[in-house]
Amino acid sequence: MLEKQEKRKRRHRRVRAKIKGTAKVPRLCVFRSSKHIYAQLIDDEKGKTLFAANGKLTAANEVGKLIAKKAIEKKINRVVFDRGGYKYHGKVKALADGAREAGLKF
Repeated sequence: MLEKQEKRKRRHRRVRAKIKGTAKVPRLCVFRSSKHIYAQLIDDEKGKTLFAANGKLTAANEVGKLIAKKAIEKKINRVVFDRGGYKYHGKVKALADGAREAGLKF
């Protein structure tokens, strides 16, 4: 199990070295636990979380739609997607698809 966590941490470091969020184009960061999924929009220049959404892991699509709705209310249409070292499939992909359906552009 430790090997799986180490692989995720390596992927996460590699992804974070390449992407940065700004006030106009914040970073959509995803964290997944065993029961819940969390999404945050982060401005890396100021080091501030603009807002967040979370929910049950089974409702990842709805969490994506919720974070997109909050972003569009604040007139943010574009984001940079940070998958947090998780592979882009399953619940992480469902969250991204939900955000795209609600109007966010990656």
